Order: sequence, then structure tokens, then C-alpha cells
Amino acid sequence: MGFTRAELESFRGRSVDDLMPERPRLVFVGINPGLWTAATGTHFAHPGNRFYPALVAAGIIPRMPRFADGFTEEDRRMFLDAGIGISNLVHRATARADELDRAELRAGAARLAADVAAWHPLVVAIVGLTAYRLGFDRPKARAGRQEERLADAELWVVPNPSGLNAHVTVADLAAAYAEPARAAGIELHPPVR
Repeated sequence: MGFTRAELESFRGRSVDDLMPERPRLVFVGINPGLWTAATGTHFAHPGNRFYPALVAAGIIPRMPRFADGFTEEDRRMFLDAGIGISNLVHRATARADELDRAELRAGAARLAADVAAWHPLVVAIVGLTAYRLGFDRPKARAGRQEERLADAELWVVPNPSGLNAHVTVADLAAAYAEPARAAGIELHPPVR
């Protein structure tokens, strides 16, 4: 599936439903949906995004989902059955995360705290250090496990898998994503060769 620039622009401002199991163990929280994500209804859906390759490399999921075209029901079940959820700090779709302002990120952080209190996950992993710093007013935060919790969940900050963050490799992302998965008790699968 491909989209023209005009088709993608028509999804600006839309939101994407959370992918949330009934009893989440681990919730990954992206910054906000990109236009491709809004078009497909699947988080981290842009073909160049390295989120799913990193999850497979880390052993968090056993196989690569068909994310660029939108999840199949089998793909959705793979996440839900494993207790893995996906949400966003801000629900408004933009072409780039830097289109969001600090007030929007802070409002998203407050909303996320309420959502996490309702979901009761063991671990929340915010995918993007800068968005975490701005949204949660933690300007000196570092990646990794945070001292504070979000609602009752252990809180982690992990690198953004966007191609714009190209200095971070899929192997780096996989190592960073495996840590909160282990903390949540997610059984890691051996890497697919």
C-alpha cells in the first residue's frame, strides 16, 4: 500500500485508537501518530520506522507484523495475547513530532497518567527522550528506568525508532526495548534467523 502526499495530508489531525489488552503488562507510548500511522490505523506504521524490527530483534514479538499496510487481526492478537499495548503521548497526527508544542505534550502526559491508572500495566515505556523531557517536565532525564512511577507502573524511557533518529541502530533499539519488557515479565523469544 502506498499513499500520495495529498492522501497522507488528509489524515493530519486524526487519531489512532490505542492497542490495549485487557490486562496489559507492558505499554509502549509513542510521541504521536505520524500521517502514515493515521492512514493505516496502526501505530509506528511508516515503512521506514524501526519499531517492529527492533521488537523482533529483542525477542519481544516472535515475528514481523505487516505494519506498513496496517495490522491484520493475527498481528493485533500477537500483541494483545502477549499483554503488550501501544498508545501515544499526543493523539493528534502530524507529519513530524516537532510540530507539537510543549503545552500539547504536557496535556498528553497528564492524560496518559490517567489512562495508565485505568489500564494498570506493570511497565510503561515512553518512546522518545525529548518528548518525555518536555511532556513530563523532566529536562535532565536520561533514557532507561526512571525513579518515579507513572500511576502504579514502572516507568522507562527508550529511544525513538524513527528514521530521523538514525544514529541509533536497530540493535541499539532492541537492547533498550528488551529492558522494560524483561521488567514487565514478557517472555523474550529467540531471535529469528
